[in-house]
Amino acid sequence: MRALLLALMLFTLPIGAYALPAPPAGNLVSEATVRGAISDFLLQKAAPLNARVTVKKIGYHGDLKLPEGRVSFEVVAPERWEGYGNASVALVVRVDDQVKRNLTVLVEVEALAEMVVAARTLERGEVLAPSDLALVRRDIAHVQGRYMKDIEEAVGLRVKSAMRANSPLRRDYLERVPIVKSGQVVTIVVENEVVRITASGRAKGAGALGDTIMVQNLSSQKEVAARVVDATTVRVDF
Repeated sequence: MRALLLALMLFTLPIGAYALPAPPAGNLVSEATVRGAISDFLLQKAAPLNARVTVKKIGYHGDLKLPEGRVSFEVVAPERWEGYGNASVALVVRVDDQVKRNLTVLVEVEALAEMVVAARTLERGEVLAPSDLALVRRDIAHVQGRYMKDIEEAVGLRVKSAMRANSPLRRDYLERVPIVKSGQVVTIVVENEVVRITASGRAKGAGALGDTIMVQNLSSQKEVAARVVDATTVRVDF
C-alpha cells in the first residue's frame, strides 16, 4: 500500500502547475507578416501617383492561425480607389490555393505630391503670372486628386472665383482669357488645299485661342461653328 501511494505521488503535479495540451498542427502567421503583405500592396497601388507615400494605418491586429500548407495573400482594393486616403480593402488568405480567411481591413495612405497653390489671395478675374503661384507638397486626398502639377499650366489663365493664399489650384477653378468677345465682328475663313474663302461674321459668344464658338455670317445670316485663330479671325474646319 505504501509503495502504491509513493508511486501516485511521483506522478502527481504540484499545486499550481497545469498540464498543457500539445500544440495543434498548422501555421501561425505573425501579425507583422500579414501587415507587411497589406503594406506592400498599398505601396504598389500608390506607385503611379508619383508622390511621397506613407502607409498611415492598417486596421489589422493579431497573429493568424491557419491549417498546414502553403500560405498566400491577396489584397483587393475598391474598384475606383486610386491608392490614397482612406479605404476598406479585402484581405483574402489562402492555404494551398484554398480560401481560409476573407477579411475587411481599414487602411489609410498619405500621398504627398507637389502641387500649384496660390502664393497670395487671388481675386476673381485676375490673369495669373508666375509670381502669383508656388509649388508645395500637399496630401492628394485633401484635394480629391484634382490639382495642377506645373506652374506653367496656370500662367496666363484667369481666376473664375476668388481664392485664398495657399489654396491648391485646380483646372476647373481657372479659364482661358477670351480674345474674341461676344458680338465682335470677325473674319470667317474657310479653306482647304485648293481654295480659300473669307467672309465677315459676328461672334455669338466669347472665345479663347483654340475655342470653338458660333459665328453668324453677315451675308447669309447663317450661323456656323468656327475655331478662334486670333483676336480677329475664326476658321471653319471641314
